[in-house]
Order: sequence, then structure tokens, then C-alpha cells
Amino acid sequence: MMAHWVAGWAAHQPDKPAIIHDGGIITYRDLARRIERAAAALAAAGIGRGDRVAQLGLNSPDTLVLLFACARVGAILVTLNWRLTPAELAVIAADCTPRAGWIDPEFAAALPDLPRLASLDGEGDAPMAGREDDGVLLVYTSGTTGRPKGALLTQRALTWNAINGLHANDLTAADRVLTALPMFHVGGLNIQTTPALFAGATVILERRFTPEGFCAALAAHRPSLTLLVPAVMQALLRHPDFTAADLSCLRLIMTGSSTVPAALIDPFHARGIPVGQVYGSTETGPTAIYLRADRAMAKVGSCGAPAPHVAVRVVDDQGRDVACGTAGEILLRGPNLMAGYWNDAAATAAALADGWYRTGDVGHRDADGCYWIDDRKKDVVISGGENIYPAELEAVLAACPGIAEATVVGRPDPRWGEVPVAVVVSGLSEAEVLALFDGRLARYKHPRAVAFIDRLPRNVMGKVLKHEVRAWLGRP
Repeated sequence: MMAHWVAGWAAHQPDKPAIIHDGGIITYRDLARRIERAAAALAAAGIGRGDRVAQLGLNSPDTLVLLFACARVGAILVTLNWRLTPAELAVIAADCTPRAGWIDPEFAAALPDLPRLASLDGEGDAPMAGREDDGVLLVYTSGTTGRPKGALLTQRALTWNAINGLHANDLTAADRVLTALPMFHVGGLNIQTTPALFAGATVILERRFTPEGFCAALAAHRPSLTLLVPAVMQALLRHPDFTAADLSCLRLIMTGSSTVPAALIDPFHARGIPVGQVYGSTETGPTAIYLRADRAMAKVGSCGAPAPHVAVRVVDDQGRDVACGTAGEILLRGPNLMAGYWNDAAATAAALADGWYRTGDVGHRDADGCYWIDDRKKDVVISGGENIYPAELEAVLAACPGIAEATVVGRPDPRWGEVPVAVVVSGLSEAEVLALFDGRLARYKHPRAVAFIDRLPRNVMGKVLKHEVRAWLGRP
């Protein structure tokens, strides 16, 4: 059970730092005691098995304390995105009906009708009521298609995700993990952070990412591992502090969340730091397929091989397995998968068939057993019967220093059905953007037009919200 992770390490290494945050150190002994007191506070508030507890705030040890306290009493932590509006948060709260909330003072105006926990400092000994198959974490998807859905992860799923995370990162108790991405998302919470506590390592926890803060944490705490998403990598590479930053402490940078252009990976490789990748989603914990350090520089752009306990299929539109090198939808099966979507049996049935999770991503497997993500199935542009993968075009645009941001989406066309359109943030002309594809890609793949935008809409993990881009393109 998850409730034993921290307590177990507290018995073996009580004085070791578990979390370094905001200038302070929380040892494993301290963290175990805080979890016990928080579990007692939950129990005193009448919160038990199956009850939901909402948490809203910037990265804080409280998120981790609450997660393990919920595991102890059998409750479910709902990590809320602090970038959402009160109206959006209200929709989520109405869906999952939390019994209580733990909300940072700076977000006090959000969810005004939700009862607040008075304290995480309870007295007494809360019963160890949680079970392996109990839901423990409810995370609402980032909503790249519009309406968010709550993916319910059990204690068993988080344990297997942590096991996958140990293998993906070669993570041991000797590591120091720098967490700067938001923990309301499974990326920031579960790719390295919870696996670090499973392994008895140290988590260096930043309240939120800034290039200055990240570079300062590198210098002050010398982490061995960290997780970056493409938008964060781009921000670092453009920041003046990063050029002089000493990266020698890092033995691996993990990335993921979306297709990662080589243009963002190569500068780190040039400084001797391998960049691995994790492939998965909220529904998979997320760690399902990953590129480890030993293959990172040889397989740039690949998301690697499946976790030893995860099975992968690549299938065509009829659900038949396709040959190596052939693109198809990626299906995943393993103990790290979600139990289902909260209050949405229809969506659960559509996503989980015979134990296989339908990712909605198109990819292929190479001869070495590594997987490559070609694009989202719904984002593939079918033009004149030919499949065009926007990610392939976006890689060309990302390599151009004159383009700050770029994406490619399909636009309806009376002759071809649809055609690709490049949407960019750039001072280049349309002709200059279109010329980038000459001699690089087959003519039928080239964008038929370029649209210029001030800023691409993105979710908190840096993924471009393509449904909003398509809506913007189609505006009157």
C-alpha cells in the first residue's frame, strides 16, 4: 500500500532529506509524521474510503502529504489546476463532489462553496483503511479536446507507475530529483516525484517553474534528475542564465507530454546531458513507454520501449495488429492504467476495451523495438487520400530560429477534403515559411497556407490546444 512507502523509508533513513522546499528540509521522519497527522485530520473531518479531497495550489509538500494521507484512510485526492478559472473549477467540483478542500490562500476565491479542511495537523492515529485497489488520485485531463474527464488512478496503479519510473530513470535512493513542473498533472507528480519517494530519494520541490529559479536550484542543490516539457525546454534555452548554468550534476533529463522536436533536444545533448522521453497520458499514470539514458542520444525523437510490465499493440482502424514500421493507433495494457473515468461509463468503455487503453495516438515500432509517435489520430490530415502527420511538418518549423511558435492543423478543402495549414508566431513572410519545406518533405505534405497568430493556445503542460487553433482558423 502507498501509505507504507514513506513510513518504510523513515524507519531505514529517518534523517535523510525527503523534500527540499522553499529553503527548508523535510526529512523522511518528518514527512512520515506529517502524513500521519494529516490522515488523522482527514479522519476527524469524517473523510474515509472513497471520499474526495480537493487540493488547489502551487507546488508544495502539502500535495504529497495529502496524497499519502488519502492513501492511508482510503480517500481520493483531486489535484486541481490552479490556472483554471473559478467557473472551470466549479464544473470539476460538481463532477467529483469533494467532501472538503485544501486550498492555498492565494486561490481562496476559488470554489467558495467547498468546505475547507481546517488543518493538516490532526491528533490521534488514523486507521489504515486504504487498500491497493482503492482509488487514490483523480486527475482531470488537460482538455485538449474540450471537456475534461477525471481519470481515477488506484493505489496499485501508482505503485506500478512508480516501479516503471524507477526503471525509466534508473532511479535509486542516491538520486536528487528537481521537480519544477506542476504536480496537479500526472507528469509533474508521477514521472519522477512519487517514484523518488518510492525509492527513498530526495525531491527538490520548486513552487513553480521559472528559468531563474530552475538555474538557481541547479546551483544550490545539484539534482541528478529532472523533468522538462517542450515549452519549458524552449524557455530555458532562450534564457541568458542557462548558457552559464552548470549542468554537470544532471545525469538525465526526462521529457515528454507531446512530440519533442530534435531542435530542443540537441542543445542538451551538445552539453553532454542525455534527454530521455516518457510516453503515456493521465490515464496511464503516465509512465508506459520510455527512452532511457543509454539510448537517448542514439534514438532522438523516439519515446523508447515499453515498461517491462506494460504491453503495447499498434493496430489499424479495424483493430488488427500492423507490421513493424507501419503506423497505427497505439494501445496499452498494464497494471498502471486508470480504473476508469469518473462518472463517465460511456467514455470509460470507449477508452478501455478488453483491458487495452486506446491512446488515440498514431505511432509505429522500429526494428529495434522502439516506438515513435507520429501524431494524434484525430490530428492526422487526410488530404487527397494521403495521411499527413502534422508533427512531421512541425519539426521543420521548430528548427527555424525565425519562428517562435508553430503548429499545423487541417483545414477543410473542397478539392482535397482537407489541407495542412501552418499557424505560426513569426516575423517571416508566408513565402519564407513555405520555402522551409522545399526539398525537406514530399510536395503533397507541404502546408497550403500560413496563418500568423500572436500566441498559440496551450494547456499547462505546453501542449498546443489544436481544437482552439482550428476554431480560430475557421472564424468568420
